[in-house]
Amino acid sequence: MARGVRWIDLLDPARDELVAESPVDLHWSALEQLLAPPPQRATARPTFEGHGDYVFGVLLVPVAVPMEDRVFYQEVDFVLTPEVALTVRKTPSGEEPFSINEVQEACDAHGSPSTGLVLYYLVDDVAERYLRLLDTVNDEIDELEAGIETWPNEQIRRRLSDLREDVLQIRRTLGPTRDAVRRIVDGRIDVGEDELFDRTLELSFSDAYDKLLHAAESLDVARDLISSARDYHQSKIAQDQNEVVKKLAVIASLLLVPTFIVGVYGQNFAHMPELQWRLGYAFSWAIIVVTTIGQLAFFRWKRWI
Repeated sequence: MARGVRWIDLLDPARDELVAESPVDLHWSALEQLLAPPPQRATARPTFEGHGDYVFGVLLVPVAVPMEDRVFYQEVDFVLTPEVALTVRKTPSGEEPFSINEVQEACDAHGSPSTGLVLYYLVDDVAERYLRLLDTVNDEIDELEAGIETWPNEQIRRRLSDLREDVLQIRRTLGPTRDAVRRIVDGRIDVGEDELFDRTLELSFSDAYDKLLHAAESLDVARDLISSARDYHQSKIAQDQNEVVKKLAVIASLLLVPTFIVGVYGQNFAHMPELQWRLGYAFSWAIIVVTTIGQLAFFRWKRWI
């Protein structure tokens, strides 16, 4: 770190610890957000806010667990002054907290980063996580598309619903994160007369913004793919139902003609010639067999059976 610049990282701090380590007197809204429990869903809104002598921000990162077909959310908040970078990580229930190892490695490699650069490394790491997350989502969609032909309908409907919900939740965090970074790129966030983000640093943030923009585009593609998979699944169900209807129609038709013939001869009128014919019984069976074979040949030609 540069001379006089400190990075304080707190994991699930209590109020007293947070107040003691805070480099400034926090606004009540920022303090409450820092002390709020970690999210299970995308409830908090990612944001960067200037508060006069410090910058406050919230970052949310959805994390996919492919083996369990679910997504959970990690949160890391920060308070930034020219001399101190304070990060607060929250541990989701039963999950791992946001790891800052890559950010620490980047800072160590730089040697003496400013607090603004620490935030850039943090934002860039979040952007990379979004890109990796979208790769995982695309893999999940590929698995779904491959399984549409073989999976039970209930499993397909459940996966479609889960993926659609996951994509919507990711969109709720990715969009505000991208907009918050854009505020730095546009030079709309700073601390009083001190310059946390010089022009070089703003250009660096623009690289992170481009990654988030690419992730947003990939998310739109993923949503379209899910919609296409849902439409294909629905058309497949309709096609399967049509095949069932065809088979039922074949069965009904095969039974209809013999039923008609039996009904005719079951009238037992006195002057029906076949009733007194020695071969009448065989003749009626011959008609039934011939008409049935004819129908089977016709349905086979139409590829209904």
